[in-house]
Amino acid sequence: MRAMTTQIRSKASLEGVASAGRALTLLSAFRRGDDAVTLAELTARTGLVKTTIMRLAISLEEHGYLIRLPDGSYRLGAELFRLGSVYQQSFRVEAHVMPALERLVAETSESASFYVRSGEHRLCLYRVDSPHRLRLHVRQGDMLPMDNSAIAQVLRIFGAVPLLPEASTTRVPLYTGGERDPHVAGMATPVFGPGETFAGALCLTGPVTRLTRDAADKASPSLLSVAADLTRSLGGTFPGPGGGAA
Repeated sequence: MRAMTTQIRSKASLEGVASAGRALTLLSAFRRGDDAVTLAELTARTGLVKTTIMRLAISLEEHGYLIRLPDGSYRLGAELFRLGSVYQQSFRVEAHVMPALERLVAETSESASFYVRSGEHRLCLYRVDSPHRLRLHVRQGDMLPMDNSAIAQVLRIFGAVPLLPEASTTRVPLYTGGERDPHVAGMATPVFGPGETFAGALCLTGPVTRLTRDAADKASPSLLSVAADLTRSLGGTFPGPGGGAA
């Protein structure tokens, strides 16, 4: 009897995890620029059947994560905005990061950003644009794929727990050109917080015609200096012997 009860509880637990995963998949289907998304579009984006989406949506509506409109489409609810505000407050780095980005732009004239990893995406958490007319148009809150760009590589290598062995031998900043877009180049280096915890990737981006390998080499001292200062202001140190960045 006890074994049967354990099996029932285990099955219920697995079903609960699966249901939570589907609910998160549904919420993640909403994209920047969406106003309301139809049921058919949510089905296409998630791969979930309509009946499953409708069942999950009822629960998400009750908790304020979704709003069902009269025409049957859905939009995100205010609870997600509240959680986003809580996240930014708990992260507590904006007061440190924004001056660092402004300093980078002043020293290099290229766009500076701070990224964190969100699953299989990289999230642009903070950004200051280049004064040049020709620049990469990425906004705070944009989600980009974890590709082979310098930014994604830094997030992948230094953000792993436990820290990957290659982190101690990887020289930063990393530079890539044309990985996500043939016209865009970027360079990135890690930033750490208290206890050598990885905070995010500090980066510079610009057109490949301007942010060339030579230009990146000239900008490297500024990027490394700002990253080191930002790490210290966050109460962190670079992991590994000597605590160096390069």
